[in-house]
Amino acid sequence: MKILLDAMGGDNAPEATIKGAVSAINEVQAEIILIGQEKVIREKVKEIYNKSLEEISPRLSIHNAEETIEMEDIPTQAIKNKKDSSMVVGFNMLKEGKGDVFISAGNSGALLTGATLLVGRIKGIDRPALAGILPAYHGSLVLMDCGANTNCKPLNLLQFAQMSSIYIHNTLGKKNPRIGLLNIGTEETKGNELVRNSYQLLKKYSKELNLNFIGNIEGRDAFLGDVDIVIADGFTGNVFLKSVEGIGKLVKKSLKESLMHSIWSKIGSIPTLPSLKRFSKMVDYKEYGGALFLGVQKPVVKAHGSSDEKLFKFTIKQAEKFVENKAVDHLTEIYESDINKEKMQEIKGFIQDLENK
Repeated sequence: MKILLDAMGGDNAPEATIKGAVSAINEVQAEIILIGQEKVIREKVKEIYNKSLEEISPRLSIHNAEETIEMEDIPTQAIKNKKDSSMVVGFNMLKEGKGDVFISAGNSGALLTGATLLVGRIKGIDRPALAGILPAYHGSLVLMDCGANTNCKPLNLLQFAQMSSIYIHNTLGKKNPRIGLLNIGTEETKGNELVRNSYQLLKKYSKELNLNFIGNIEGRDAFLGDVDIVIADGFTGNVFLKSVEGIGKLVKKSLKESLMHSIWSKIGSIPTLPSLKRFSKMVDYKEYGGALFLGVQKPVVKAHGSSDEKLFKFTIKQAEKFVENKAVDHLTEIYESDINKEKMQEIKGFIQDLENK
């Protein structure tokens, strides 16, 4: 297996991507190919480790790409005009079979545009979406969509539920995962038109599509362990995601300050340190890797823009597992089946009736 890593993408590149790859290489079986400006990468490796990348591991290598897509670049123009950028080169390598999964922490819009245009959607999927993994009580949950599609239709949310259910079953081993629709209340009459119509759609077709839809769920209840998948449009999902990350940072920072407040609080905290470390690990979003871009023909992973060594390491390990469990193959098989095509036509008719009411 070959993992393609955009070495120039992200706020802390290329140092964080290099450190992440080096840190992960002994914990994965795959080769890791760093894509970016070879001269810059080699100089940085020498500066950090005082040896070449090949001396660190024979499973680490570089594929040169002279351009970089910046965070402020317009996505479509960047993908079209920067042919020798680390991101476009990575997508082309993935499409040509020169790698098995592509990871980038770069410009989110460009990543999603490139994945859709260069790699291509799975037939039958209206819009690919980002599946982020978040901590939950005694486990984790999938947030889908966490930023790819700011404007959605009920069909999109239904497919988000279907894709994430297939993913979590095959990759994380959860059978019959529970799906909740993020809303401002649990009643089916709550929410805007998109959420209300999506509720009716999920309620009607969940059984036929093998979805375990448990109804609406409020943000405050999402992490209590009663749901495995939270469905939202990309705008709402991204706001929810960033809020959760912010709360996690607040809790860790406040807890640390409280424990360090005085000599007595420091002494008193000593017996609880193992428990505090476990808690800190649970609420640390870096432990959960990147967001998987479900719905495209090859595995693509969006790493956090501010990823550091630790987060890149976990994202690389996550990407290897994503490939090993053949999540894309399972999605393709289901969505391109004649049965699913017929069902989607029926669903579109039902949506039309809902919108006409």
